[in-house]
Amino acid sequence: MNIKKYQAETEEEAILQARDDLGKDAIVMNIKKIKPKGIYKLFKKTVVEVTAAVDDEKIYSHTGVRQPRKMQDNLYANSDSMKKEGIYPEEEKSAIEEKLDSLQNMLKQQMQSNMDINPPKTSKNVRTEEVVKKEGEDVEKTEDVVKNDKKTQCLNLIKEKMKDNDVTSEYVEQILGEVDKTIKADASVDNILTTIYQKIVLKLGQTKLIENNPDNVKYVFFMGPTGVGKTTSIAKIASEFKLVKKKNICLVTSDTYRIAAVEQLKTYANILNVPLEVVYNASELKEIKERLDEFDLVLIDTAGRSHKNKAQGDDLRELVDAIPKDERCEYLVLSVTTKYNDLKQIAKAYSDYEDYRLIFTKLDETSTLGNILNIKLLTNASLSYSSWGQDVPNDFGRIDTQSIAKQLLGGSN
Repeated sequence: MNIKKYQAETEEEAILQARDDLGKDAIVMNIKKIKPKGIYKLFKKTVVEVTAAVDDEKIYSHTGVRQPRKMQDNLYANSDSMKKEGIYPEEEKSAIEEKLDSLQNMLKQQMQSNMDINPPKTSKNVRTEEVVKKEGEDVEKTEDVVKNDKKTQCLNLIKEKMKDNDVTSEYVEQILGEVDKTIKADASVDNILTTIYQKIVLKLGQTKLIENNPDNVKYVFFMGPTGVGKTTSIAKIASEFKLVKKKNICLVTSDTYRIAAVEQLKTYANILNVPLEVVYNASELKEIKERLDEFDLVLIDTAGRSHKNKAQGDDLRELVDAIPKDERCEYLVLSVTTKYNDLKQIAKAYSDYEDYRLIFTKLDETSTLGNILNIKLLTNASLSYSSWGQDVPNDFGRIDTQSIAKQLLGGSN
């Protein structure tokens, strides 16, 4: 993992520097403003500092040259040295210290308890003549065994905690296998936990919202199974763009199978004072496109489809293709409470859509969020929004990848 800092006059410029240097897979870990102090504040402007990170493998694919692995202090030092390195804002406690201290204490207590009950077995327990002659060598080996045993216990406890949060065994082994190679045998619990936390954040990736779309993309399709919250999600996004961003928006629904869905969206449209168009098929959407082109943003609610129903899938494909590819984007809306095996089948049904983004709903209805990481790694689609209730326009926002990583490791919300 490579972590670097970049400074510029604006947040966008600093992020662009990071992407140019580390590649498109760089993840923004922290953003803060740095104000000049003392007499310098008269001559210097406030700058934005972005801390970004990327896997070493990602750097290789970006530059074409294998970069030397840097075992820097910011990965293995304690939390105080992390602050000095600027990984976390100095004005607040380290994110790891603040959010994961309960898990750290639990791991330490369980590891100590395990060590007291099952002390490491070494050749010193049976003192033969050969062992006596090599006592110096045995002591060194014993220390190595103890160090590795503590590290293994810590990783095993974290493994169980991730599985308790519904992360699949495949991805648990993948993540811990990658970090195990970089963690020193004598690393503290804090440092092991920090490294795994950073790895999970990198795996979750950079979230992409509607405002991240290219300028010519104004048609946004919301797809997904029935009952996951597509219509409510559209209402919340429409509220933000209409009331906060002051955009000229239009709502479109093709969910004519459910009268309640049309009425629900019509209610939201009336409250927001925005137009609502109802279309029954792809031909009707093409017919009104010229009129829709006048809006800044067009949010399109589609009928919930069963991943087992091919006919419904074909109808949705025709509807989406009614808008040119370079003018549209798609968001797949999923409930985090759906069983992972079903989510896999749903994702497979939408696999022919390129570059769709993921919205996860009903975060308030579950205590485990492993499915977010599971589906992200399965599909490699970018995460975007999440919702945790029915209140419009509240209970909705950007997916907080740091909060998810914390919860997957056993931290409280």
